[in-house]
Amino acid sequence: MTAFASAMLLAACQPMQLGSTGPSTGQTIDPSQPVPVALLVPGGTGSADMEWLARSLTNSAKMAAADAQGATIDLRIYNAGADTGASVAEANRAVDEGAKIILGPLFADSANAVGLAMAPRGVNVLSFSNNADIAGGNVFVLGNTFGNVADRLTKFSVRNGKRRILVVAEDDAAGQVGSRAIQQAIQNNRGAVAGVINHPLSKEGIDAIIPSVTQATASGNVDAIFMTANQGAVLPYLTDTLAGSGITSSTVQLMGLTRWDQPDSRLGLKGVQGGWFALPDTRMKGQFEQRYRAAYGETPHELGSLAYDGIAAIASLVRAGKRNALTTAGLTQNAGFAGINGAFRLRRDGTNERALSVATIRNGRVEILDPAPRSFGGVGF
Repeated sequence: MTAFASAMLLAACQPMQLGSTGPSTGQTIDPSQPVPVALLVPGGTGSADMEWLARSLTNSAKMAAADAQGATIDLRIYNAGADTGASVAEANRAVDEGAKIILGPLFADSANAVGLAMAPRGVNVLSFSNNADIAGGNVFVLGNTFGNVADRLTKFSVRNGKRRILVVAEDDAAGQVGSRAIQQAIQNNRGAVAGVINHPLSKEGIDAIIPSVTQATASGNVDAIFMTANQGAVLPYLTDTLAGSGITSSTVQLMGLTRWDQPDSRLGLKGVQGGWFALPDTRMKGQFEQRYRAAYGETPHELGSLAYDGIAAIASLVRAGKRNALTTAGLTQNAGFAGINGAFRLRRDGTNERALSVATIRNGRVEILDPAPRSFGGVGF
């Protein structure tokens, strides 16, 4: 899952209405007629994991289309593999065949290329990527972004009196994107960046920064340490090495940009106990996965629900009789949608906002410290 997330940097949704800048894009429709939607999935690569993901996206979208009471979604599936050129070719074929909106593709480079190809044709693209750098114009990202997580945790941290935040990040591309998201979130929430320490993706690289982190913590000018820890092996080694140097959440609050509860083997690590991380709202997820297993005989991929949410969001706007359901104005309604992983809404700048819970690990068990809001009330949540 971490590899997918890096590369991407790579129940029915109900309308719950964003204002920003930028022209409106997208196709108008007759909501009383079937709405042609093209789904681009990473099928045909030969990779077992990618084929599982492609099946999950396809099946989840079919479930959402079947659930779309009061709206008819004409779902068309296109195998685009993991190749940018193939994604563009399939997107063009889909629009030639009548598609009014593109759902997918998965990877950021492909989504960006498809967006550029679709712009002259006036077609919006709802990508499964979580890379906010490709968002804008006619491209929207459905994946949970680093910005969402960073904002949620930083807001919670500042609210609990931990304003001075030290950023510790990998020096690779994903780590630096995460670092920028954290620093922006600290600024937006009136915190203070207590420093930025980057490390290479190696044990030696992590070992080399421990003295600097220890010194910063001992100065008394750091309330919390926010780690990107985006690569799978980094979090266990970094947190346990810090713990060996006397730095745990009992001395200074640790928090991270990624899921600290996956895989389960992490729950017993000394260094993660008491740390803060963000979780999606899973109140709808169990029911979705149960239905999926009953219908298809396997567990859906973690990202499969994005396809369900995308189709269901479109269906809810069509059901409401909106001719502009597939346009920027329609897709970016302020109230957003109730999705499988909780409330979400699309912004005019192509990014998204997702309601997240703040969680911690105590004695090897996950505890929710601050539940995800169920809806977007007024401005923000």
